[in-house]
Amino acid sequence: MRTFDIIVDSGANIPHLLQRERGIRVIPYSLTVDGTEQPCFEEDVPFEQTAKAFYNKMRAGADVKTSLLPAHVFEEAMRPSLEAGKDVMLFTISSGISGTNKQAQDAGAALRKEFPERKIYVFDSANASMGEGLQALKVADLGDLGESVETCAQWVKENAYKINSYLTVGDLKYLKRTGRISATLAIAGTILNIKPVLRADGGANAKIVFYGKERGRKKALSALAEAYRERAIDPQTQTVAICHGDCEEDALALADMIREIGAKEIIIEYYDLCTGSHVGPGTVALFFYGKDRRGAFSPSEEKQRAGKPVTERI
Repeated sequence: MRTFDIIVDSGANIPHLLQRERGIRVIPYSLTVDGTEQPCFEEDVPFEQTAKAFYNKMRAGADVKTSLLPAHVFEEAMRPSLEAGKDVMLFTISSGISGTNKQAQDAGAALRKEFPERKIYVFDSANASMGEGLQALKVADLGDLGESVETCAQWVKENAYKINSYLTVGDLKYLKRTGRISATLAIAGTILNIKPVLRADGGANAKIVFYGKERGRKKALSALAEAYRERAIDPQTQTVAICHGDCEEDALALADMIREIGAKEIIIEYYDLCTGSHVGPGTVALFFYGKDRRGAFSPSEEKQRAGKPVTERI
């Protein structure tokens, strides 16, 4: 029986059923869409319904803005667990993508003074979407097996950068709209049917960076599968996640590709709305346990990266 509580922001993208089954609590982000604020996740609303409506609004040209979660929101989320005498593990989206982790760290520091007898761990997941979610699910597994909060925290510290994330987008205009790529690159890429392949990097404040580019959607999806072939550790025994910006058919096609490589347990979910607002509908992302992202690339990976821009960030 687990002796600590697990809390994630809604960017962790864990399917609602899994959240409930594993006892993982969610702090929702919010978005402003055409001037109206809306939560990215609601307990009593199917996420598929929320995501479909959101990505359709994006396709229609909606003006979308994101904002940070303030420290007091994290304090309010952790306090009930601490008052009940339980330790807490909190995961947030990478500090290289959002400033929210700083807010969470501030909340953790304040609560440690108030509850000095409790263990409070606030983790920068060095990732986004199910790259964060897979870490929380693994910790839930370990905790349910009776591992202590200290042991689980050590696992996260040693393995966060072994969660690999690769994605491709459906339309470059969303990266252009949020200033992540130049207008010139977006126009050229659209004309040439260029589909970028991006990944989470190995930096201390991990960001999403360009990994490569492919001509056409099918080749871009194949590049994600090839990244799995190159980098996955024990592909037959791990849980893999695929998230999509309302393009389920492509997500299923990618799932078929990685099953051929050896993947067996695959979670497929609509892409988190917070980071999804930057990459747009048509995004397909793959998350898996693999080689440490801070290490060197293999020769074939270096060939894939050769001559590709890696300085643009989301």
